[in-house]
Amino acid sequence: MERLFREVGLPERIRTDNGEPFASHGISGLTRLNVWWMRLGIRHERIDKGCPYQNGAHERMHQELKAETTRPPAYSLGGQQVLFDEFAREYNEVRPHEGIGQCRPSDLWTPSPRPCPERLPDPEDPGYFEVRRVRSGGEMKFKSRMQFVSQALAGQLIGLEPVDDGIWSLIFCNTLLGRFDERAQRIFG
Repeated sequence: MERLFREVGLPERIRTDNGEPFASHGISGLTRLNVWWMRLGIRHERIDKGCPYQNGAHERMHQELKAETTRPPAYSLGGQQVLFDEFAREYNEVRPHEGIGQCRPSDLWTPSPRPCPERLPDPEDPGYFEVRRVRSGGEMKFKSRMQFVSQALAGQLIGLEPVDDGIWSLIFCNTLLGRFDERAQRIFG
C-alpha cells in the first residue's frame, strides 16, 4: 500500500468489510493497518457486519474476477497472474460500466492530490488533552495504574479529554475511540 500511496497519492477514505486485516475485536475494531491509515489522515469506513450488499460494487467485481480467472485456473502462478492482469485491463480500460454511465473506470480516475508524506505525522494535540503513549503491550498508565487500550496502538500517543467526573474520552487522530471510566477501570463504547 505504501508504494501505491506514494505513486498515486492518499485517498480520503477506504471502505472495507470487517475481516482481517481491517478489523479486530479490540477497541473501535482497531488494527495496526487502520492505525497507520488514521495517521495518514485516511478515514476508514467499515460496512456493517453481515451486510456485503453495502459494498455491492466491490462484491460484484470479486464475483466477476473469480468467474473469469479461476474457471479454469491457470497451470502456474505466473499463468494465473497473467489472467489477473488481463482481467484488470479489461475491467478498468476496455469494458464500460453501467454504474458510471457506461464509462470505463480509466476514463474517470485521477490520482489523488494528497501526497503520501515521507514521514508519518504525529497526531495533533489541541493542548487540553492529557496525552499518554500506549506501551508495547497495548496499555497506558493512568494515575499510577495500567489500563489496557489496544495492542494496535502500541507506541502511539493518545489523548484523554475529561467529559464528566471520572469519565474521559479516548482520542486518537481526531477519532473518539471510546470512554474511559477511571473508577471502574474500564473502557466502553
